[in-house]
Amino acid sequence: MSLLPSRTALFLGIVAALAAGASGCSTLEYLWQAGRGQLSLMNHARPLADVIKDDTTPPRIKTLLAEVPKMKAFGERFGMKPTRNYEEYVKLDRDAVVYVVSACHPLKFEPKEWKFPIVGGFPYLGFYARSDAEKYADSLRAENLDVDLRGAPAYSTLGWFRDPILSTMIVEGTEATGELAEVVLHESLHATVYVNHQAFFNESLASFVSEGLTPLYLAETRGKDSIEEKKYLEGLVWQEKFHSRMHDAYTALDAVYKSPDPDATKLAKKGEILEKLRTDVRWRAGRPLNNATLLGFREYGGNREVFDRLFTACGKDWPRFLRALQRIRESDFPAAQTKDLSGVERNFKCAD
Repeated sequence: MSLLPSRTALFLGIVAALAAGASGCSTLEYLWQAGRGQLSLMNHARPLADVIKDDTTPPRIKTLLAEVPKMKAFGERFGMKPTRNYEEYVKLDRDAVVYVVSACHPLKFEPKEWKFPIVGGFPYLGFYARSDAEKYADSLRAENLDVDLRGAPAYSTLGWFRDPILSTMIVEGTEATGELAEVVLHESLHATVYVNHQAFFNESLASFVSEGLTPLYLAETRGKDSIEEKKYLEGLVWQEKFHSRMHDAYTALDAVYKSPDPDATKLAKKGEILEKLRTDVRWRAGRPLNNATLLGFREYGGNREVFDRLFTACGKDWPRFLRALQRIRESDFPAAQTKDLSGVERNFKCAD
């Protein structure tokens, strides 16, 4: 389960590097680090079969990697697009594959968006080196923006490259199987359903689908009420409570920002709400808690009620639901990077 909105990222820089038309010194520098980082991953990727046969590979890693083809096949049975992803493995010497930077207006939930040719806009950028991410984050703070910097253990290149399994995708403990299955299914959903300029929709949908299918995978492969299934479901319960509290804070802050109070009063109330939130959730993430952070959680954990209704409208039939989702277009949304799915819901049809 995605306890933080850092489980995955759509790493736009790599895709954008392929698109003609990008210009400007900062853009070129960003695309250079993106291309260089992706090339490094590709150069270090090894076929899963070779890693599994390698005597130096820990037995636990061998077992998990051997199960990846089953995870992919499971997703495909429910309507996910077959891809050549996750046929290779890369061992990294760090705790994240990319470091994701996002920013937001300090007194309203208005995210900064970066736009690229072909792939559209995104409310975040990804950097392979933490030092590069920190330097860029500092430049955004100098613009008086709320900034969030988080590590992402995985990302999707949306089919432009063959994405490998990364060592950062494998956690310790009994949760490893469920976590890995969720990431594989989450990223496979991105390869199946993706709408330009709608990161909030793309991420929250991928979370909804992967978190719905992962328990089914664990029940099928481990048996109902297995320790792996129980651990995963316990994590989802904890996550729901956590996200609910984050949502409450978002709602309270949104009301403050939309009030007629002067900015000084809004900032004071903002500080009080965030301090209470830090205490309630025992915030220990090693990064600030601000508007950008809250938007990140909404990006991955929002829209559940809407997706529940659409899934129910499809008779809770996953293949039928995924087929219907592939009919969604940019024109179904009222604006870029919106959380308003009224148009999506209004135009959604499950009839085969």
